Amino acid sequence: MALVTSIVKDAQVEATRVPPQSIEAEQSVLGGLLLDNTAWDRIADVITAADFYRADHRLIFEHIGQLIENARPADALTVAESLERSGRLDEVGGHAYLGALAANTPSAANIRRYAEIVRERSVMRSLAGIGTEIADAAYNPMGRDAKALLDEAETKIFRIAEAGSKSRQGFVKIDPLLTETVERVDVLYNRENKDDVIGLATGFVDLDRMTSGLQEGELIIIAARPSMGKTAL
Repeated sequence: MALVTSIVKDAQVEATRVPPQSIEAEQSVLGGLLLDNTAWDRIADVITAADFYRADHRLIFEHIGQLIENARPADALTVAESLERSGRLDEVGGHAYLGALAANTPSAANIRRYAEIVRERSVMRSLAGIGTEIADAAYNPMGRDAKALLDEAETKIFRIAEAGSKSRQGFVKIDPLLTETVERVDVLYNRENKDDVIGLATGFVDLDRMTSGLQEGELIIIAARPSMGKTAL
């Protein structure tokens, strides 16, 4: 009887647990953008609308982005007008909430850090959701063996990691990239042995001969049916 009671309590705690989020950081990002539209360039590579926890914040962010990307001013009034045209102003709390976002944000000076916090919480929510999916799959494998479940879990985790690394990359000026690329092409073209592995050797001679090794910036996809040795490779 005690075990049943414990299980029920655990389920109740799980049901009331609030997903990772920072409403204050979300509000600061939106308020900063309403105050300074040029701040969009500092956060556009960090977050997307999907990273916001609250649905009204996602909607506001989308409309701010649409206005700015169309070279139109995005302040509390113009964003409210945009939302009203789409019939969704009431969903975000109307003019009052948009005005409060701008009024309660002192400046956009720290907006990138606020955006990073929003992104971090989004990743944590994704991890929590995938953790639940992995646990459910382990309890109910539906004919899949442990190796297949590991492959699925690994794929889901890597997908989050790749999205996170992409968000952290940021914008890079093209001039130094072009210089670096031209210099590398010149070195490769003038090398003595054209059969040398110029990238990262895999240890598989035939593969290295065909690819010249793994190169930076390449996307390598290993495709195979479950339990065929992808993880071991």
